Amino acid sequence: MLRFFTAGESHGQALVAWMSGLPAGMPVDLAFVDRELHRRQLGFGRGGRQRIEKDRADVLAGVRHGRTIGAPIAIRIENRDWPNWEKALPIEDVEGAEDARKTLTAPRPGHADLAGALKFNFHDARYVLERASARETAGRVAAGALAKLLLREFGVRVLSHTIGVGRVKLERAARWEDIEIVCENLESPLRCVDDETEGRMKAEVDHALRAGDSVGGIFEVVARGLPPGLGSHAQWDEKLDGRLAQAVMSIQAVKAVEIGEGVAAASSPGSEVQDEIAYDAGKKRFHRSANRAGGLEGGITNGEDLVVRGYLKPISTLRRPLLSADLVTKERVKAAYERSDVCVVPAGGVAGEAMVAFVLAAALLEKFGGDSIEETRRNYDGYQRQLDEF
Repeated sequence: MLRFFTAGESHGQALVAWMSGLPAGMPVDLAFVDRELHRRQLGFGRGGRQRIEKDRADVLAGVRHGRTIGAPIAIRIENRDWPNWEKALPIEDVEGAEDARKTLTAPRPGHADLAGALKFNFHDARYVLERASARETAGRVAAGALAKLLLREFGVRVLSHTIGVGRVKLERAARWEDIEIVCENLESPLRCVDDETEGRMKAEVDHALRAGDSVGGIFEVVARGLPPGLGSHAQWDEKLDGRLAQAVMSIQAVKAVEIGEGVAAASSPGSEVQDEIAYDAGKKRFHRSANRAGGLEGGITNGEDLVVRGYLKPISTLRRPLLSADLVTKERVKAAYERSDVCVVPAGGVAGEAMVAFVLAAALLEKFGGDSIEETRRNYDGYQRQLDEF
């Protein structure tokens, strides 16, 4: 059973990602993991924190001589901003710590501040925001990179690109080749496949920055090379579309998830929504005339590209803060301001890739099993022969 957990606070000593269930013998490319962490930090509209952090994966357990050993993998990601917070957030209640606390009593609308403070009985939202921060996604991206490395062993790749920022949206379908290019190009400002559209997206971010505001958008995650048959129709919690939706929705600021052309399909006649089926005798595979279903039918992969979109609201921290109510005095105040970003859509896409990759890697191992990568590959190859003979 593939599982991962993260731990750590935004300004604590470090973030930790823990992953269990990967088969033994899988090659682990740490340069690839570090590159994924770097990609998460990029994008037009990011804030000053990204100039402080230089995220890299420090593997503490589960990998030896460049391969998994069948044991849980632990990864540490240093927070370089910790020295600026060590006195404010000490582990032990040392002398003087109370005076150094950086309290937050003016909760930000749209953030976890108030709901978390009420839940845990804190009159200071600092502890809530430290864990609720999207800084946590660095741990997810590290775990997702390991999931990607497993998928890569079976010819599956997971990439993302930006299809919307504010009021600007990409109005054409993106080719896989174009998505590959923008993902390889670390200088791409917003990871949009169309230069003219990206220019208008940048203008949206600039406008929000000048206004002391923030801007949201839409990222699209595409997985190519998946075999048909991952997931199941048999139980509600086994349906792959539901698992993917939950995983992507769990990313900070994501408020909606779409699979394929789900939104447009809701207002279209059935004859314009379903993907007609054909058979390619040369490839010995069924295929679809289009991919409006986004690679999933009945909660099961159908062999087409898997397409998932995450809709990000504008982040809650604003340079021109909205009104709030103080947690202690209950008086009307302006919401707190924490150093923050203006736009995080490209970073959201990388976190989306990580979550999609994890769900797909888990589904792949559920179907093919294997305590070693060789055993998993034998089972996978046997299934491919079964498809050839169908």
